[in-house]
Amino acid sequence: MGSYRKHWLALIAVLIVTFSMLGYYGREVYRQAPPIPDRVATAGGEVLYTQESILDGQTAWQSVGGMQLGSIWGHGAYQAPDWTADWLHRELTAWLEVAAEREQGKPFAQLDAAAQAVLRDRLKTEYRSNTFDAATGTATVSDLRAEAIARTARYYDELFSDAPALQKSREHFAMKENTLPSAERRAQMAGFFFWTAWAAATERPADVGGSGATYTNNWPHEPLIGNQPTGENLVWSIMSVVVMMAGVGFLVWGWSFLRKQEEDDPTPPVHDPLSRVPLTPSQRALGKYLFLVVALFTTQVFLGGFTAHYTVEGQQFYGVDVSQWFPYALVRTWHIQSALFWIATGFLAAGLFLAPLINGGKDPKYQKLGVDILFWALVVVCVGSFIGNYFAIAQVLPPEWNFWLGHQGYEYVDLGRLWQIGKFAGIVFWLVLMARGIFPALLAPSGQDKNLLALLTCSVVCIGLFYGSGLFYGERTHLSVMEYWRWWVVHLWVEGFFEVFATTALAFIFSTLGLVSYRMATAASLASASLFMLGGVPGTFHHLYFAGTTTPVMAVGASFSALEVVPLVVLGHEAWEHWRLQHRTPWMAHLKWPLMCFVAVAFWNMLGAGVFGFMINPPISLYYLQGLNTTPVHAHAALFGVYGFLALGFTLMVLRYVRPQLVFSESLMKTGFWWLNAGLALMMFTSLLPIGLFQFHASVSEGLWYARSEAFLQQPFLQTLRWVRTFGDVVFIVGALCVSWQVVRGLFGTPAAAAPAEALLVKGM
Repeated sequence: MGSYRKHWLALIAVLIVTFSMLGYYGREVYRQAPPIPDRVATAGGEVLYTQESILDGQTAWQSVGGMQLGSIWGHGAYQAPDWTADWLHRELTAWLEVAAEREQGKPFAQLDAAAQAVLRDRLKTEYRSNTFDAATGTATVSDLRAEAIARTARYYDELFSDAPALQKSREHFAMKENTLPSAERRAQMAGFFFWTAWAAATERPADVGGSGATYTNNWPHEPLIGNQPTGENLVWSIMSVVVMMAGVGFLVWGWSFLRKQEEDDPTPPVHDPLSRVPLTPSQRALGKYLFLVVALFTTQVFLGGFTAHYTVEGQQFYGVDVSQWFPYALVRTWHIQSALFWIATGFLAAGLFLAPLINGGKDPKYQKLGVDILFWALVVVCVGSFIGNYFAIAQVLPPEWNFWLGHQGYEYVDLGRLWQIGKFAGIVFWLVLMARGIFPALLAPSGQDKNLLALLTCSVVCIGLFYGSGLFYGERTHLSVMEYWRWWVVHLWVEGFFEVFATTALAFIFSTLGLVSYRMATAASLASASLFMLGGVPGTFHHLYFAGTTTPVMAVGASFSALEVVPLVVLGHEAWEHWRLQHRTPWMAHLKWPLMCFVAVAFWNMLGAGVFGFMINPPISLYYLQGLNTTPVHAHAALFGVYGFLALGFTLMVLRYVRPQLVFSESLMKTGFWWLNAGLALMMFTSLLPIGLFQFHASVSEGLWYARSEAFLQQPFLQTLRWVRTFGDVVFIVGALCVSWQVVRGLFGTPAAAAPAEALLVKGM
């Protein structure tokens, strides 16, 4: 540890405390998850649903795309309704109609105000009362509610079939005709939707963490039964703001008073040190990784435009009905999965480029063979998962094969379990390839400072292993438990360890280039890692406020996710540091555009992850905003703006060194870089954010069911806002094509100009 002892001890302490909290309250997620009754039955003994039929319904929902077609508990796609909120509201209104017809002989709307008030009061009492008997495993419903359930189930049976009466609704929801052909499976899926709504309406018993709130902490907002923010929600929302302000304040004080005087920048070398190290066979083999990055990037961008167009035409693409072959749920799945694949490939390529450099400029034995095997394994997993997605949503796969070969139904981990295992195996294999280059240097006796290398090693190990947390749930795992582990992948693995790897890898590269001092790079990387992990690890719980968890999960998630904003305060300084590196020495001009990507990362990290992230993070915000278009504002700005630009920056940097003759085309890169940024801003500020804010008002005033309903979303002015997004998408696509063409031309074309004399003339994939 040496002179960095305090930094290491702080990081270790942060990891011990935060992972202890994540584990302890994770156990509470298991213990306090809403029960799935063995039977849902009437007082007369008629069984409506069983635990098995509800879980069968969960698998049926997964097979049609799951979270890629509407959402459950607010998690998923935004065009179709949130099925939990929609089912709940439809069942409640059906109950009022049935009660009015049976008891008054007329529709509910024709009753006088006093009679309506009486029925609403009875409705609230019946639905919020917990009739689940743990001893018998039975949840009892009244005959009145049973009829309301039956009416609601009939609606869903027609919606997911090809019934002509609901064809227009399917078009508005971007659903293909006959989404789920089997009537039996449609009935089972209705049971699953019922259970998610039952948990959202039923108060948690006092002896298992109840405090007058439902299993989902009164989410979604539903005035008919008094679902409104809890007192705890408001308290921890205010506390999250206080914690954020305190964190920012202490960071500024620490930055000002505790930070040691910065060293003068080292004198940069006359020539680029990396260009004077002969390329190894494994480094020369990385060209195909870079091609895969831009091939998937281009595919993902066009799929994004295709998916966005479905929000205005539903089942058509400029008049051509393509939904039967490439429905919304499928192209949205491919859009998200291709993003994860190309971003991950960019990171993997950066790591594989560094491994031989760390190993003294030489490959470990059979390193090139390993790099080649890993590449083709990535291709197989990518292609196989895409084909599996297609056959699953087309309802071609047998139901028992869907989860394993087709579609898991969970956003960001949509790929079938077999392909997920293959991806995990590939990442572990990458870890092995990295370890073969890093460990000899790390363990070699020498007087050199190896602290930065040790931190890089830790981040590589965590990236290699933590993706495996996505294997801790199965096809029929309880939804609350699944959400816990899914966010280990989506939040902790991506937003935590990839962030540390990126920070450390850049620090290692810049210090190796002689542009920043090794000591400052090491200290900054260790301090950044502590800050990222302090908020990032327990901050995982901010995704679980309304996923069947109790108040302590909300308290931890709100408080620590607020701390995720704290390190973003200094990103302006980080952006400036990256910007000025290109002017330190003439040969840095060849790295201008990778550096510009890293500057963009700092900007979008501040805006997308910081501003737009905190906009939806406090419990009171997320209570009304979860499942609205405000979420993809944060997702696009954070996923592409941060990790996308990081992967592109890594790709361009690796390209610069594996093709030493290359000189980036100024016109291509200027267009590509600025149009990507402008397109991203346009799609957010001219479409997604305005739509989300209008939905926000509807969610507060009427309820989530209305904010996601076709009656609201098909209003002409919202349709116009969705059409407006086309302009931003086109700008973004042009930028993506320019950057991709630069990479392809760099790999296969003639260099634009001669490189410096010291550059190595090396070709080959």
